Amino acid sequence: MTSDALVDALVRNTFQVVGVLTRIGAERDLSLTQLRVLGILRDRRPRMTELAAFLGLDKSTLSGLIDRAERRGLVARGKNPQDRRVVDVFLTPAGLELAEQMYGEVRHALTPAINRLDPQDRDQLVQLLHAVMHSPG
Repeated sequence: MTSDALVDALVRNTFQVVGVLTRIGAERDLSLTQLRVLGILRDRRPRMTELAAFLGLDKSTLSGLIDRAERRGLVARGKNPQDRRVVDVFLTPAGLELAEQMYGEVRHALTPAINRLDPQDRDQLVQLLHAVMHSPG
């Protein structure tokens, strides 16, 4: 497979996944970026600056995004336990419940495509995607 064919396959699959995420988020009046925030916060409590960098957003854009999520009761901000000058972002119980519910729906929507692979190929795909997405450069 040429690198062009590989890039095309990655892009097509990304479009499929983004389509599922966009639909599930839209059903709850959440943008793709808001959905990404909930997904990131499912298992971590980053600093605002870390979250902004991870999402590729400037601080003011992220602040507005977090303000809206706070008004909906999905996230909260709090002082970092190790450094009281730093502000962390975390899911509220309602935000965690919503994130888990949506993750289940995403898993359900993508399972038919995943199940077309035999278990060994699925394991290999996970390893390959991890290598591609976590490689330097």
